[in-house]
Amino acid sequence: MKNIVKNNISLVSVKSTILIVFIALFLTTSCQDKKEEESHEEEKSENEVELTESQFKTVGIETGSVENRNLNKIIKANGYTTVPPQNSAEVATLIGGTVKDILVLEGTYVNKGKVLATIQNLEVIEMQEDYHSASASIEYLQLEYNRQKTLSDENVNPRKTFQEVKAKLAAERARAQAAKNKLEALHVSTKGSSSLVPIVAPISGYVGKINIAKGAFAETGVTLFEVVDNSQMHLDLNVYEKDLGSISVGQVIDFVLTNQSNKSIKGKIFGINKSFSNESKTVAVHAKIDPADAKGLIPGMYVSANINITNATVPALPKDAIVRNGDKYFVYIQEENHKEEKSEAKEAEAEHNEIHFKAIEVVPGTTDLGFTEVKFVDHIPSDAKIVIKGAFYLLSAIKGGGEHEH
Repeated sequence: MKNIVKNNISLVSVKSTILIVFIALFLTTSCQDKKEEESHEEEKSENEVELTESQFKTVGIETGSVENRNLNKIIKANGYTTVPPQNSAEVATLIGGTVKDILVLEGTYVNKGKVLATIQNLEVIEMQEDYHSASASIEYLQLEYNRQKTLSDENVNPRKTFQEVKAKLAAERARAQAAKNKLEALHVSTKGSSSLVPIVAPISGYVGKINIAKGAFAETGVTLFEVVDNSQMHLDLNVYEKDLGSISVGQVIDFVLTNQSNKSIKGKIFGINKSFSNESKTVAVHAKIDPADAKGLIPGMYVSANINITNATVPALPKDAIVRNGDKYFVYIQEENHKEEKSEAKEAEAEHNEIHFKAIEVVPGTTDLGFTEVKFVDHIPSDAKIVIKGAFYLLSAIKGGGEHEH
C-alpha cells in the first residue's frame, strides 16, 4: 500500500514539474513575440502612417505618378548688373576753375557733347590771345616768306635771310597749333575771347552723382559728374572653380533681381575671365542682357542666376512631393491593400476609415519649372500612387515635425 501511495505522489510531482516548465516556456515565447511585435511596430512607424478619411480630405492630399519631364541641368550663381567700361564715364576738367553754372540734374538723360556745367578760368583768355597773336604773325610771316623766297631765287638777297623768315614762320605755326589744341581739349572756341570753360558729356547716358556746387572751385583730376549708358547692360556672375568645366560662351541664363524675384530675365554668356576674382576662388562670367529687358535696370543691382547647362528627359515629380528627414529624402505612396493583424472589428473599421501611406527613399536631382528629378532607391510599381500634395503633413504626422526641403 505504501508503495502505491509513493508512486502516486511521484507521478503527481512529475506532472507538476512538466506543467511548470510548459508554462514557463509559453510565457517566454509570448514575451519574445511581444518584443518582436513591438520592435516591428516601432520600425514600421518610422516609415508608415495612416490617416482617416476625414484627415485625408481636410489636409487635401493629392496623389499622382512619376512623369517624364524635359528638365534643364543648372548651375546657380550670384552676381550683379554692370555696364562695359566704354559705357560709363567719370567727367572731370583739364583745367581748374570756379563753377559758374550747373546745367543738368541727377537722373536726367544727356546726349554726347551736352554741356553739363561751365567753369571760369582767366588762363583760357591767355590761350585765346596766344592763338590770335600766333595767327596774326603767321599771316605777316607768310607774306614775308613769299617775298624772301622770290628774292632768294633771284639771288638778290642772301639765302640766310630767307632761312630766318622760314624758321620764324614754322615757330609761329607751331605756337598757333599748340594754342588751338589746348582750346579744343577744353571745348573752347578759338574765336572771340571768353573765360568760360564748358564741361561736356563724353558719352550719351544718364547723369549720376554730381560732385560740384555752384561757386565752388573745381580741381583737375577730381570727378565732377558720372554719366552711365544703360543700353549695354550685362551681368558679372561669380562661378566657383568646380563648375567652370560646365560653363561655355553662348549658354543661356535665367536670372532674377535679388530684391525683386517676381520677374525672370534672360541673358547669354559672352565672356569668361581667365583668372580668379578674389580669395573665394570664383571666376567672373559675363552675360549680355537683351536691351529690351535691360530697361529699368541700373548698375550694381544684385541678382541670382541659373546657368542652363544641358536639357534631358528624366523621371520627375512636383518638388512639393519630396520631403527631407535627416539626411535622406522621401516620397510617400498610398498602399491600397495594406493589411495588419487586427481584430475583425478593428480590421473592418480600418478598411473603411483609414488610408495607409508608406515612405519611399529617393535621391533628388535637378529642379526646374517646379519639378524635381527623382531616382528611387528601391523599385516601386509603375502604377504607384505617389503623394504630390501634402507630403510634408505625412512627415509631420510620423515625426511630430520635420524639415521641408524643396
